Amino acid sequence: MNQSRFHFWIIVSIVGISGFSQGMLLPLLAIIFENHGVSSSINGLHATGLYIGILLASPFMEQPLRKLGYKKMILIGGGTVFISLFMFPLWNSIWFWFALRMLIGIGDHMLHFATQTWITASSPLESRGKNVSIYGLFFGLGFAAGPVLTNLVEINENLPFFISSSISLLAWLTLFLLNNDFPEQTGDTVSFAGTISRFRKVSRYAWLAFLPTFSYGFVEASLNGNFPVYALRNGIDVSAVSILLPAFALGAIITQFPLGWLSDKIGRKKVLLLVMLSGFIFFMLAGLNKDSFAGLFICFLLAGMMTGSTFSLGISYMADLTPSRLLPAGNLMCGICFSVGSLAGPFFGGVVIEYISGAGFFYVISGIFFICFLLLALFKPLSPEKQESMSL
Repeated sequence: MNQSRFHFWIIVSIVGISGFSQGMLLPLLAIIFENHGVSSSINGLHATGLYIGILLASPFMEQPLRKLGYKKMILIGGGTVFISLFMFPLWNSIWFWFALRMLIGIGDHMLHFATQTWITASSPLESRGKNVSIYGLFFGLGFAAGPVLTNLVEINENLPFFISSSISLLAWLTLFLLNNDFPEQTGDTVSFAGTISRFRKVSRYAWLAFLPTFSYGFVEASLNGNFPVYALRNGIDVSAVSILLPAFALGAIITQFPLGWLSDKIGRKKVLLLVMLSGFIFFMLAGLNKDSFAGLFICFLLAGMMTGSTFSLGISYMADLTPSRLLPAGNLMCGICFSVGSLAGPFFGGVVIEYISGAGFFYVISGIFFICFLLLALFKPLSPEKQESMSL
């Protein structure tokens, strides 16, 4: 399948707007709930709605993609997002907003699943890492810019929702410039049972590629959900937190494209090994420098530069290891592993902060990267040709 550069830039722009809405929603709802006196535990639980929506919808995504094609899938997902954003001001209810958050998770997952599969399927091997890194870069830029809208809460709580839904609608309209296309057919049954069967096949091919997506979900959710709590309990003020967390995001943006390009040149696994080992080292150093703002800033920035691209590298690695007919299932599995990591990270991070004093929070993240490094170093994925011969 050939895809024009014009179409490619429309797709990644849509992804950027999706990142913008997600980046706005997380802190915006947290601030609104805090202002309304909602407990921190309910606030944190509410944030899981996005990932619960992703997990619930994932097994049912492949069938509509194969029937509707990429364009229609993105249209439905993007439409779900901007309509849900517009509906937030209609009723100020925790449970109504939780349902909307789940719908946004489902809509965003439809959008990302379709765009990821479209990009990985259409990109030649020699530029796949570069193209997927551009996808990750645009999402990261949007996600980093999203929190800017939270300042509008002081004017009117509903204003950020209306602005973000309007921006999403304008981006959504550009999708009508695209031509529809479809994934390569598998010859298997297009059903829920068929999807589960393909999940098993993809896991045999590419289970190693799911480690980076899991680790990125774990780390991103831990940093955004747990680090502010850790910081306040350890004498780090809010102003410092507002600088340290963006340092990680900035580092990810700086090296997203270079690492993707490098993985095209020297191999995905070599770059992933470097990334995982660096994550282990820099978060270990963050723990050793937990009382130094300058030390934490440098560690966060370097950790972001080296590990902020793990999700896009994981998708590229999965596409390298997986036959093209199984790419939709492979992209779904990447999303599932990311969501599992996003749910597990804040839970384990919260337990460590609650019961272990000192730098245990950083050492948990460091340990996740070290385990992934060992698994990537010790195990070699079976080639698709060998897998095919084994399945005969």
